[in-house]
Amino acid sequence: MATAAEIIYEHLRNLPESAQAEVLDFVSYLEAKTRNAAQESDVQLEISLALAMRGMDDETVPEYSTADLKEVF
Repeated sequence: MATAAEIIYEHLRNLPESAQAEVLDFVSYLEAKTRNAAQESDVQLEISLALAMRGMDDETVPEYSTADLKEVF
């Protein structure tokens, strides 16, 4: 079974050069859109983490001992 890329390539080969250039422009647009969406997702994750961690630098970390454990394995 042919992959989507192989099927696209077969169709593309039959198009005139001007139409192939349009396809190339569209592919470039899709690549940029995908890249921008991934970058935006990364930024949103960083913001979410920053908001979730806000104020944690000021918190004191309690000291625990084995006596604090409810179960010992």
